[in-house]
Amino acid sequence: MNVATWRIDDDELARLIEHGESVRVEFRETLGGNAPERIREAVCAFANDLSRSGKAGVVAIGMKDDGAASGVDVNDAMLRRLADIRSDGNILPPPILLVEKRRYRDKELAVLTVLPSDSPPVRYKGIIHVRSGPRRGIATAQEERVLNERRRFGHRPFDLHPVTGAGVDDLGRRRFEEEYLPCLVPREVLEANDRSFPERLASTKMIASVDDRRATVLGLCVIGNRPKDFLPGAYIQFLRIAGADLPDDIIDEERFDGTISEILRRLDEKLKSHNRRRIDPTSGDRERREENYPLIALQQLTRNAVMHRTYEGTNAPVRVYWYDDRVEILSPGGPYGAVTEENFGTMGITDYRNPSLAEAMRVQGYVQKFGAGIDTSQRLLQERGHPRAAFDTRHGHVLAIVKALPAQRETLR
Repeated sequence: MNVATWRIDDDELARLIEHGESVRVEFRETLGGNAPERIREAVCAFANDLSRSGKAGVVAIGMKDDGAASGVDVNDAMLRRLADIRSDGNILPPPILLVEKRRYRDKELAVLTVLPSDSPPVRYKGIIHVRSGPRRGIATAQEERVLNERRRFGHRPFDLHPVTGAGVDDLGRRRFEEEYLPCLVPREVLEANDRSFPERLASTKMIASVDDRRATVLGLCVIGNRPKDFLPGAYIQFLRIAGADLPDDIIDEERFDGTISEILRRLDEKLKSHNRRRIDPTSGDRERREENYPLIALQQLTRNAVMHRTYEGTNAPVRVYWYDDRVEILSPGGPYGAVTEENFGTMGITDYRNPSLAEAMRVQGYVQKFGAGIDTSQRLLQERGHPRAAFDTRHGHVLAIVKALPAQRETLR
């Protein structure tokens, strides 16, 4: 999305501020005290856009409640803290927002511009916040139903498309109520929640709506009984190859299917089993044991491959091929949205083909911070002396190549 098409210009920003706090504007004097928490609640509420304005909301830091600018010092550290709101994983699905230093009446402001979400309801720490006029609060059951209903008519990403032939019976109720939901929604909210089972499924986007109970792609991937029956590419193919070329002998082969959680858990076990430790008795009085690759780096890259893959128009799986001298991770679907072949892997540039699947992976603990997977992997590889991971984003896929250390290559078999 081109920022220029939705950025609020100086004249409009001044008009919004002069009218005071409203359905589109919230003021914060500083970032002190509980302001970071309140700002996140406001971002969540603007993303939900309960009033259906279709317009961006604004959080202005540096404004007093009476509409006077406080003269806050807007520095790089403050802007970085505010930018983390999108990526720290507490607001799900991740909001589209712009963080800027702006001026109003010759005073500096930090301004967050928040776009309405295509995929409401948006939650902050599992709670749906909404705004009605200048009031911000927690969504009622009726307001939550309004947000669910709106999703039916909006432009939905593919992970929210309903799957023909898949219904509530194809979703695991126990998996949903005992494993997923408690991770998503605070216990006190669950205890006070009078929603029916279909309403809870609709609210979490596992089915299209209360009236249309077809399971979504998300629902099948996260709590489906047999996801691959409906999504043929929803699995990971693992090969351990004794050599450096695909025709060489295969010494281990496995296919992982099931829910996202099951797939990733089993893949982690396989990665650990092949990430054999080598012994280095020469570096000191006591022998030193190391993994051949930093495990977290491999986990970050494989989870990225699962999160960002395309399920649309392909039956191809994610592939993890482990050779003697490298590990290759191939994800169907090339760069998406704001991410291009030219800027792929650049810190701070992220987009989500499957935003609700990303949300679910964050809820289940497989993502700690959005947009940091590649950067974390590269840092860990470099710390261990490995070359940086290489990426090939041509031909409708993303291929990550992680090379072994030269001294390790003879010890991998």
